[in-house]
Amino acid sequence: MIAADLIRRGAQYYTEQTAVIFGERTLTFREVNYNANRLANTLRRLGLKKGDRVAFLLANSVQSVEIDFAIIKSGLVRVPLNTRLSEKEHLHMIRETEVKALLFSETFRDRVAALRPQLPLVRWFCQVDGHPEDWAVSLAKEMEAVTAEEPEVHLTEDDWVTIQYTSGTTGKLKAAVHTQGSWSAITTNILLALRIEKGDIMLHAAPLTHASGTLLLPHWIRGGVNAILPGFKPAEFLRAVEDIRPTTLNLVPTMIVMLLAEPDVEKVSFDSVRQIIYGASPMPRETLKKGMRLWGAKFIQYYGQTECPLILTLLDIDDHARALENPELEERLLSCGRPTVTTQLKIVDEEGRELPPGEIGEIAVRSAQQMSHYFQAPELTRETIRDGWIHTRDMGYIDQDGYVYLVDRKSDMIISGGFNIYPREVEEVLYQHPAVMEAAVVGVPHDKWGEVGKAFVVLKEGCLATEEELIEFCRRHLASYKRPHSVEFVDSLPKSAVGKVIRRVLREPYWKGRERSI
Repeated sequence: MIAADLIRRGAQYYTEQTAVIFGERTLTFREVNYNANRLANTLRRLGLKKGDRVAFLLANSVQSVEIDFAIIKSGLVRVPLNTRLSEKEHLHMIRETEVKALLFSETFRDRVAALRPQLPLVRWFCQVDGHPEDWAVSLAKEMEAVTAEEPEVHLTEDDWVTIQYTSGTTGKLKAAVHTQGSWSAITTNILLALRIEKGDIMLHAAPLTHASGTLLLPHWIRGGVNAILPGFKPAEFLRAVEDIRPTTLNLVPTMIVMLLAEPDVEKVSFDSVRQIIYGASPMPRETLKKGMRLWGAKFIQYYGQTECPLILTLLDIDDHARALENPELEERLLSCGRPTVTTQLKIVDEEGRELPPGEIGEIAVRSAQQMSHYFQAPELTRETIRDGWIHTRDMGYIDQDGYVYLVDRKSDMIISGGFNIYPREVEEVLYQHPAVMEAAVVGVPHDKWGEVGKAFVVLKEGCLATEEELIEFCRRHLASYKRPHSVEFVDSLPKSAVGKVIRRVLREPYWKGRERSI
């Protein structure tokens, strides 16, 4: 099965039913498919061919779904750009993947205008709304000249469908390639793991370029509704829960913390909500218990990563309920659940040997939904995929009942509010400051974001700098969420015998006494 077939099948099964809600707009399955086909045919008419990469830069919208479906059905390869990343990061992603067309909304016109002179390989800059400048193609105008026939492209399970960017342990962006087959397998796996029914309403507030976007197609093929918000604002989200009455929510723990902090949260009815899915970073246990007391036993935790997306493990509603009711099982709330039906999971040591229950090692997974490879990175691919298994770089253990527990990271990655931050990337920016001699960044606990970056800095002799100055310096060169939240000036950094900074020594005092170190 290929992903493009799932899109066509949903349109055929549920033609006149509501498929997408965005603000005041409501579109049926037929209308979404019609628009996606016209867009697909427009892209092909411009000159794009099967396998060409198409990047898009836009916030959550109706166009998010139509562009997604159009690219998948036309045999092109989608390169979603995180809107929160910096110009430098966008430039790298577009250049590395040899993008031929860049689709963007009017909101990001200035960013694209700044990128344009640096992108000689991009032939088409396509604005999806508003009134484009002379240098941009108006997709709305181009679509007037094409039909809504299904794109005639021969596709197989091995054809690429998307290049999803994640970051490496050194801060270098990594590009995971998924195929029509793996993208379809993700949908199948979600359908097996979650209860999705005809007429269900999934409320999206997290970026559709991330995990929330993988839930679009499973709801589409089941005849569900994808209700989309342009972004996440706690008060507006709560109003949407009352107005739209969704059945399913997908939230990162930070969002749940923010919702529970809203003054009127107890006045909002969550009666329509059947499932509250969360993942991407650990959930504070007290936050989870408070949410369950307020909204009921509706929580489902998942574990996954860009290389092998959700859902790999699942701590389901019954698991949550039993853990809340039985003090002896409360520790299970720290688990990310058990492997799903389609996932093989094991804990391995440094030599790749499987470890018995209770022993901590690296989590390795194998599933039909895993990436095929990293784009233009054969050595990294061989390092990550060994004998068909994805080595996740996450450390954990499995208990006697098969529940998986994450305890630390093999890499030094920080997850703040569901977004990945790699210390080396931030350190490289700090090293550009004229007063900085050495720098190390680690993750420290934070009540709202789960964890945030803290920088330890050694200044050059005779130089001065303030905490505020260095944070502002980082803000100018990085996405806002990547900047360190605090800076501590030290005389030296702890190092190993071979001169490597030992971040663990810097991190440990802040995590001492906590149940886990992420």
